[in-house]
Formats: sequence, structure tokens, C-alpha cells
Amino acid sequence: MNRGATPDQAIAGRLIGIPAGEIVLRDEGTKTRWTVEVAAFRLAPHPVTRELYRAVVGEAPESPAGPRTPVTDVSWLDGVRFCNLLSRAEGLDLCYTIGSDPDGQDVVCDWAADGYRLPSEAEWEYACRAGTFGVRYGELDEIAWYRGNSGGEVHDVATRAPNAWGLHDMIGNVWEWCWDVYDPTVYGPYRVFRGGGVYDHPRGCRASCRRKSHPTFRIDDLGFRLARSR
Repeated sequence: MNRGATPDQAIAGRLIGIPAGEIVLRDEGTKTRWTVEVAAFRLAPHPVTRELYRAVVGEAPESPAGPRTPVTDVSWLDGVRFCNLLSRAEGLDLCYTIGSDPDGQDVVCDWAADGYRLPSEAEWEYACRAGTFGVRYGELDEIAWYRGNSGGEVHDVATRAPNAWGLHDMIGNVWEWCWDVYDPTVYGPYRVFRGGGVYDHPRGCRASCRRKSHPTFRIDDLGFRLARSR
């Protein structure tokens, strides 16, 4: 990748520092909750765009959406491979060791590496809330593209109001893959995604809303966002 070739590629150097803290995660299906300590990390201000994905990978999934929209139709495995490709292009240590298991169960993350990775589920919700405790960090129509205002299409990133930490599209536009396995005893290798998308009603666009699918799953309202441990 030619560093600095497009304005969007500069996102690699514009990740936002997220302070350490803790978050209480909730699962509505099992009615359980658990507290997670979150170390300081960095998170991209918006999801990976189609133009950045194409610049790093060489191509992007076919879509009528514009270059500044979030890349979609990408699997969890596509996301971890992208992170390694971008890390290599930037001369950073790779976070992921990727094997040959089609379910991705042999993917290992080195959390101490300085390269790019997917956020953990705890990191994602902690960053989404940005110190708030309500259903979402602002008025839905102001912060998100969702079923009520999207026209059924993904929109350019960072065109809705950010949260208090400067993060856009944490709610709405596209769902975002996280690192975590959802519940291996029930769903096997299924991975978590968060945030709600352009087709979702308000109930799906909440800071605590959790969904999951197979790590090879691809759909037109699911993308991902970059994180770094340091």
C-alpha cells in the first residue's frame, strides 16, 4: 500500500486514544451480566471504508455504494486478514496468527503487538458509551443511520454526530465485527458483532445490543473497525 495515497488511508494514523476503565456487559437472552476491565487502547473514528479496504486488499466486494461508505459483505475472517495486511504495510507487528481452520477457531491474537486488530466486545461497548450509561450516547436521528432515516442504504462514514470521544457510527450505518466468540458451548465458532445498521429498528441500535454469526458470514450491513493496543 502506498501510505498517504488517499485521505482516508490517513485513518491509520488518526486512531483515537481510549482511556482505561471497566464496562458491564449484558446478554439479554441469558439474562446475565459481567464486568470487564478495559486497558487503554486506540480505536478508529469510523468503520473501515470501501476505499481503504480496496487500497489495502486490492479490491473490495462489489456494491453500488460509494468509496466513503463502510465496506460491507466482509466476514470476520476477512476482517482479521485485513488487519494483518495493513499492519504489514505499515511495518507493524502482526496481531493475528491465522491457520487453516475454516471456522477460524485457530486464529490467535497477540494483544501486546502494535499492529491493527478488531476490538474486543468489551472495548467496543466501552468506547461506544464514552462514559454514558443510557440506551445510546445521543438522540438516534442525530447519531445514526438506521431504518427510520437511512432510506435502506449505507451512508458515507462520519456524517452523523460522534460520541463524546469523537467516534462516529458506533450506532447505526453498519454492524461491526468484534474479536469475541459469542457462546462456544451453544453456538460454536460464532463471533460477536455490534452497533446496529441501516435496516434496523431502534431496538437494534443500542449500545448493549449483541448479535452473532459464523466467522465466514457476509451481508450488506456488516463491516468492521480498526483497533490497536498501543
